[in-house]
Amino acid sequence: MHPARPSPKEGLVTTTPLAERTRIVLFGLRNAGKSSLMNAIFEKEVAIVSDQPGTTTDPVTRAYELIGAGPVAFTDTAGLDDEGPLGSIRIERAKKALAQADIALLVTPLTRPPHPLEDRLLEEVRRRGIPYLVAASFADQAPDPAKEAWLASLPHVRVASPSREGVRTLTSRLVHLVASLAPEPTPLEGLVREGDLLVLVVPIDLAAPKGRLILPQVETLRDALDRDCAALVVKERELSLFFPRLPHRPRLVITDSQAFHKVAADIPPDQPLTSFSILFARKKGDLARYVRGLAALTAFPEGKRVLVVEACSHHRQPDDIATVKIPRLFHQLVDPAVPFDHARELPEDLSPYGLVIHCGGCMVTRRAVLARLDRLAEAGVPVTNYGLFLAWAHGLLPRALEPFPYEYELYCTEVGGGVETRI
Repeated sequence: MHPARPSPKEGLVTTTPLAERTRIVLFGLRNAGKSSLMNAIFEKEVAIVSDQPGTTTDPVTRAYELIGAGPVAFTDTAGLDDEGPLGSIRIERAKKALAQADIALLVTPLTRPPHPLEDRLLEEVRRRGIPYLVAASFADQAPDPAKEAWLASLPHVRVASPSREGVRTLTSRLVHLVASLAPEPTPLEGLVREGDLLVLVVPIDLAAPKGRLILPQVETLRDALDRDCAALVVKERELSLFFPRLPHRPRLVITDSQAFHKVAADIPPDQPLTSFSILFARKKGDLARYVRGLAALTAFPEGKRVLVVEACSHHRQPDDIATVKIPRLFHQLVDPAVPFDHARELPEDLSPYGLVIHCGGCMVTRRAVLARLDRLAEAGVPVTNYGLFLAWAHGLLPRALEPFPYEYELYCTEVGGGVETRI
């Protein structure tokens, strides 16, 4: 007997990744009704509800399809007035969730007077430029007069979670807020035209996930199809075999950063070339800021360290890009004595660092990456990106920036000048 064949949809990615969803984060005091509101929006129990203060400990994120707005994700957080030995840790995690918020939803009980912590939160939300809405919970009970006066000057909706009173109005307001957000650029935005031919170079090595492609490769391929382009997807070992067979010159060759050197050697020197990581540096962060950060490589400050930030968690390979390849190249080309640190998030104290090298950020939201870049700018710490660092290390700058005219000119005039050969 033959084994049962899987259904056509089995194993396919049928949901939008969390990193590509608009993130709506619920904040408020303990027992403000945040978890109850989450359940009312989802119309099922997705968060634990209890009269016991401090029921929500860690942020809980759930994907949701908001009709009229598309894929979003709601994050429920611990109360900002949490107490006890773990209270400060929970509050800190709730504050970190704010860095990922595209929209902040402050849940405040209509039955209790305003709290100074709520005012402080709204001040922080406004300072960060995050669109927000206030959900006045327990609307089915007698309101506190001071809270009503406080709400008068704020964008708010009254809700009663058990009966779902006001929930439809709330979600409608959220749809309008989502629509007001600047859309995140797609990987190929402004780089290709209908009918263009692309070459995507995708190494299949020990670090590649079994049976699938990594997210930047999938998103770039889908973007090419959405733009009515054709794409040849090939491993780096076969590029030299297939490239001469192409009917005409590709608009762009896009490679995994780790194959930069080999790919550049196998295509004509005037063929436009970049990497998935550089595409995502623009999509998720600020490509110009990453380019400026490369200047630290030619004048690295004495006594400083390098921090490599990788947003996702995965099983480390013997030749891991973050912990092995990048430090090795840096030590060969810049300074063999500079120590390296590795983290998923930025530490509180950034003073030890002369440079941060950040991943493409494909598994986190654009707002989360930009919040990190803003923190680094405030601390005066330069930052660059995996793909840009590897292109620099292999002497492929400014070539890998040619598809991006502004950043290309920026590199040539402010950072690195012309082509350099390193490795």
